[in-house]
Amino acid sequence: MFKLLRYVSIFLIVVCLLFACHAWTPTELKRPPLKIPFGYFVGEYPGIIAQEKGFFKAQGVDVELIHKRYIQLEQANFSAGKYDGISLALGSFIILSATNPDMQGVIVIDESTGADVIVTQPKIKTITDLKGKKLGANLGGFSEVFVTEMLKTANLTSDDVNLVKLEASEIPQRLKNNTIQAGHTWEPHLFEAMKLGGHILFTSKKTPGLILDLIIFRGETIRDRPEDIRAFVRGWLQAASYWKANVQEGNAIISKALKIPSNTISLEGVNLTDLSENQKLFQSSNPNSIYKTAKIYADFFIRSGNMNRIPELKNLFNSSFLNPPS
Repeated sequence: MFKLLRYVSIFLIVVCLLFACHAWTPTELKRPPLKIPFGYFVGEYPGIIAQEKGFFKAQGVDVELIHKRYIQLEQANFSAGKYDGISLALGSFIILSATNPDMQGVIVIDESTGADVIVTQPKIKTITDLKGKKLGANLGGFSEVFVTEMLKTANLTSDDVNLVKLEASEIPQRLKNNTIQAGHTWEPHLFEAMKLGGHILFTSKKTPGLILDLIIFRGETIRDRPEDIRAFVRGWLQAASYWKANVQEGNAIISKALKIPSNTISLEGVNLTDLSENQKLFQSSNPNSIYKTAKIYADFFIRSGNMNRIPELKNLFNSSFLNPPS
């Protein structure tokens, strides 16, 4: 009996010690997902593929993608800390940096090589025909610069047209009800505009290097979670490569996730920039560097009164997440 009691006592002591050790073992806190809002532009879709195929998770990071029809409205929420990152056109990023410089672009996700278009009513045959007409664009961002570059080709300026501030998604209906005669948009909205009788007048094929989209992260996230951002970039590049190699499967994944027709999804006119292209774009010595294009936007926004001073461009971009950890 004494032996049995002794064994029971030893067992209880061991159990207590195990519980005590467990209680004092620090619990590893699971990091929250990186929260990132996305719009409906084809260059942003690799994020969907990375999510659905598990590429982000395989690289070691949880990502929560939030699809927003009006991504411009989310910029203030991003600045206020509601999101960790955001997908923005370079011009829109430059504008946002004027009020919130504590953010950085970490990867160029695409270059528009024809996907951005000026679509018009059928009666508009040439750029000159736009004189005195109403043209919809997202003013105060890359859209306004794109429209201005188009007008230049016909020796026109923005003073020769009536610019109307509109989102890309609003263009088809506004063309239909004649509140505008032309507008800047892209798929899937272009498909809708064409169904309603729209006509493509000008595309970003004629403005090489001008329209770039990036993933931007808040400074706080960059400082606190650099490995998660590096994992995000790896997952993104993996997804972009996968889509280019498996177009039909990629289109089907995107169509299902966004509930949009697969025939509105096309990589035509969009270059999904790979790692090598990104590394070149982030080199300031490169004549086609992102710094040079950013300066074009900054100068335009100064002239147009959208900004009071040119930002420190070298502080707005961070190429370290494109490289393996040292």
